[in-house]
Amino acid sequence: MAENGVSVEENLGLVHACAKRFRGRGIEYDDLFQAGCVGLVKAAEKFDTSLGNRFSTYAVPVILGEIKRLFRDGGAVKISRGLKELSVKAGRTAQELEAEKGREPTVSELAERLGLSNEQAVEALNALQQPVSLTSYGDDSGSQTDIPVAAPDEEITEHLALKTEIGRLDERDRKLIELRFYKCLTQSRTAQLLGMTQVQVSRREKKLLLLLRERLSI
Repeated sequence: MAENGVSVEENLGLVHACAKRFRGRGIEYDDLFQAGCVGLVKAAEKFDTSLGNRFSTYAVPVILGEIKRLFRDGGAVKISRGLKELSVKAGRTAQELEAEKGREPTVSELAERLGLSNEQAVEALNALQQPVSLTSYGDDSGSQTDIPVAAPDEEITEHLALKTEIGRLDERDRKLIELRFYKCLTQSRTAQLLGMTQVQVSRREKKLLLLLRERLSI
């Protein structure tokens, strides 16, 4: 748990939801997930509760940014030697705790044994491990295994990312987008409210849509 009260463990579903958007684009899912975990940890460390925003609203763009960075860097997840060593140690310690307690240890128990924060323990565990799919199937039984994480669906992550990018526009452009696509007004009515011509609204709308599409793509 970070000082601001944000739990990385409880928000891993955000990483799964973001990583799923990039499946089939040439990078393994475990690499996408690992990059997303880096973003989640960064978001948890920097999130400011005093601003009044939901953590997911702040975290999703950060997670997506780390995943997109993975594509820009050629698909290689860069893991430091220190983190690799810590990951191996975390794996051994987790096995020891499981043997002692007769069950899988919690992140808090593992973090305490390692002398780390919960966030650092999660990062260490995910550094060299392949994540389990949200819906995996066993070879023997063929039954579905559900991960106990309340992961938001892809539509939510896209909405949050879009909301963030719209927030980066200047006030007049944000108003145009709001009137046209949230209040569903015609270009003519939008032009009247903004003191523009219908042609100006049409041209500006096209430019804004292209800009948003570019910012939301890899």
